Amino acid sequence: MDTLRVALIGYGTGGAVFHAPLISAAPELELAAVVTADPDRRASVRSRYPDTEILDRTDPIWAGGYDLVVVTTPNRSHVSLARAALDAGLPVVVDKPVAPTAAEARSLAGGPLVVPFHNRRWDGDFRTVARLCSSGALGRVLRFESRFTRWRPQIKPGWKETADPAAAGGVLYDLGSHLIDQAITLFGPPSSVHAEIDVRRPGAEAADDAFVALTHANGVRSHLWMSAICADLGPRFRVLGDKAAYTSYGLDGQEAQLRDGRTPDDPGFGVTPPEAYGLLGTPGRTQPHPTEHGRYQDFYPAVAAAIRGEAPPPVTLDDAVAGLEVIETALGRTR
Repeated sequence: MDTLRVALIGYGTGGAVFHAPLISAAPELELAAVVTADPDRRASVRSRYPDTEILDRTDPIWAGGYDLVVVTTPNRSHVSLARAALDAGLPVVVDKPVAPTAAEARSLAGGPLVVPFHNRRWDGDFRTVARLCSSGALGRVLRFESRFTRWRPQIKPGWKETADPAAAGGVLYDLGSHLIDQAITLFGPPSSVHAEIDVRRPGAEAADDAFVALTHANGVRSHLWMSAICADLGPRFRVLGDKAAYTSYGLDGQEAQLRDGRTPDDPGFGVTPPEAYGLLGTPGRTQPHPTEHGRYQDFYPAVAAAIRGEAPPPVTLDDAVAGLEVIETALGRTR
């Protein structure tokens, strides 16, 4: 079949670092248009993707000529832009979080395909955890610990630092969306949620330090940390089973590689070096365990297959709703 023509709305970090390179790497897709009015970003698109049309507004997209819309703009505009795409009969990929609330995310159901961009399901370390859990190498999993923490004591100006609920800013939406989605992917929706959410840095408005504890129906407890004010980052994953444990440090390297201008076509993309492998075993009997390759490049071919009716979507709108329900519970916003 012909390649699918993609219109990418937004060319900030999400568009430039993640979506545009991954779309361009998918043979099933063509990066046909990028919407950005920023002169520097337009120049960047022109330099890196000379055959891509650059638009300064979204209206031409709704007039036709495209097969998929990708929304990677500030969170408060996700729903309105996704709705415009759906009303035009176009499937849409929406960056996380899809919406500030579960109800707003649900409002996008019932029409063309909506695929949330939960790319960290394709992190190499998470893929390793998923394989160890499913293979029985850990035995029965008792506790899942996951951290996405940073040391950023200085506040970076921008919409992510605002406390306005419509902006869906703060670490719970920004980092917690990934951690919660990963926990639910492994162990299912939680039966209970406990959260400790704080604003720690002087002058900060949005939550910058949070802990979320989930109890899943199968008895697994997930402990999730996300922070911008963490002077010791701790293990990325620590998964405790009744036969063995797995512990890993450091973030998956794909984001750093994409920021450096590398693409999935480059040798070594998504590969974790042996010195960064996690440890598998029991006290005094641990060994380095090879990390699965990171596979961000698998997301968009899976989206193309779903659009063509060849496979289910790689992430569903219901998945995003489940994560948002946890966030709302953690924030005490559920009725």
